[in-house]
Amino acid sequence: MICLSILGGFLVLAACDDSTPPLRDASAQTRSFRMGFSAIPPSQNVPTAVASLDMWSTRADAAIMHLDVQWAAMLNGKSAAAAASADALELSNYYRAHKLPIVLMLDVTNGLARDKEAPALVAAGRSITEPAIQRLYRDYVVAIVDVVRPSHIGLAAETNLIRAVAPRAVYDAVVRMTNDAAADLRARGVSTPLYVSVQVETAWGRLAGSGAYVGIDQDLRDFPFLGALGLSSYPYLGGFATPEAIPNEYYSRVRGTRALPLMVVEGGWTSASVPGLQSSLEVQARYVRRQAELLDAVDATAVFQLTFTDLDVSAYPQPPGSILPLFAALGMVDTQLRPKPALAAWDSVFARPRE
Repeated sequence: MICLSILGGFLVLAACDDSTPPLRDASAQTRSFRMGFSAIPPSQNVPTAVASLDMWSTRADAAIMHLDVQWAAMLNGKSAAAAASADALELSNYYRAHKLPIVLMLDVTNGLARDKEAPALVAAGRSITEPAIQRLYRDYVVAIVDVVRPSHIGLAAETNLIRAVAPRAVYDAVVRMTNDAAADLRARGVSTPLYVSVQVETAWGRLAGSGAYVGIDQDLRDFPFLGALGLSSYPYLGGFATPEAIPNEYYSRVRGTRALPLMVVEGGWTSASVPGLQSSLEVQARYVRRQAELLDAVDATAVFQLTFTDLDVSAYPQPPGSILPLFAALGMVDTQLRPKPALAAWDSVFARPRE
């Protein structure tokens, strides 16, 4: 299973001017935010996957579990509790043993093509627009929360991008099922903060948009249960030529005047050039430092990158035209776990005492 969330067929706009000055000197500061990764491995090689997990757990003070809903298992008759346990119990126990708080993010559509539904549902000829499928989701939410015992519960990923590119009925289903799931959790006495994530480049009009700032007012109306706000941000896919070109208010404008805690729950900057962007190992390291400035500016509570390592794309089956290669070089280390300059930048931020 691999969950990487961005739209295929994105619109890359012209880059901003790269003269934006740093927000402040990040050296010798504290940090408000926890830092961590997910367990996505560079390949299907189990020893390498375990070594990757052990390597990043020493430079993290939280972990994220970005999980697909286990549609196929439940459609084949497995209970939500059994499906959740099979998918997440072993890993969540590992994180707890390492004293890493877990942020949970459930993905209810296709993480690599937000205009489509989850591949398992498509393969079965089913849809989240069906009440029965929404019921499965609600049961799974309750079950996975019992298994993972997260510090934050993400009920859907990149809601604004889904609204922009998926059929309206699919977005409406996301709204309905997440609100129902939030009510289910509260009825059970679960007081854990709930959230959805929004796609920052989409909010700025730089993916699936005209380039004009859009914001997230609709998301805030449609998901009134929010106790925090997740951010998905891949600025290199939004037409920014350099990390320094990212506006100082890149995160703060999305939140606006609302008193919502902000967490970056996925994102990064490629160390390899991709169509429309020339990048490098050094540019990626500069992004890690630039992102710390943006996080400082909003007193963020957490930042997560889904991939600690680069990805061996050949190890993951992909449909024709998959955008997975755009995310192959986001890691702090390469596929052989050899450090890239970005790792030293990450470590320097992680070394700052947390408030």
